[in-house]
Amino acid sequence: MELTDAQKDQIRSWIEEGAGLSDVQKRLSEEFDISMTYMDVRFLVLDLGAEIQDKEPPVASKSQEETQESPSTPEAEVENVEADEMIPPPAGSADAAASNVSIDIDRITKPGAVASGTVVFSDGTSATWMVDQLGRLALDAGSPDYRPSEEDVMAFQTELQKAFSSRGL
Repeated sequence: MELTDAQKDQIRSWIEEGAGLSDVQKRLSEEFDISMTYMDVRFLVLDLGAEIQDKEPPVASKSQEETQESPSTPEAEVENVEADEMIPPPAGSADAAASNVSIDIDRITKPGAVASGTVVFSDGTSATWMVDQLGRLALDAGSPDYRPSEEDVMAFQTELQKAFSSRGL
């Protein structure tokens, strides 16, 4: 699929305005009737040389944090990552072990998956994961805005590799 120069410029302007990858994906669909996967949008943004700006999480008061619940819907955004894109932790890194990430593998695998399960990150956020037949890892935390820390991602990958090795996968 080829985008026109005007469409590319529009995408760059969205990103400069602070749009995230899911925002760009939604706008492409709504404004240009172009359907792209999250990873395709990610690659497109990289190809355009644009940089997604990190959004600072809103500062919530203590009472808001206590009443705030994380939605968990099947329509929640799922990010796919190729299995061979996993970044192993540096040799001798204690960060993976110290981050307190725990995983579980489902006894009954989700349809379309080779393996699936749940993960709890060091900040207490729970997410579901699955690996499909093509070796792609999908992670769903129930919120499109949630991004685990780099240390948690590395610890998750390490724990997942250990679990697969112990089960002969």
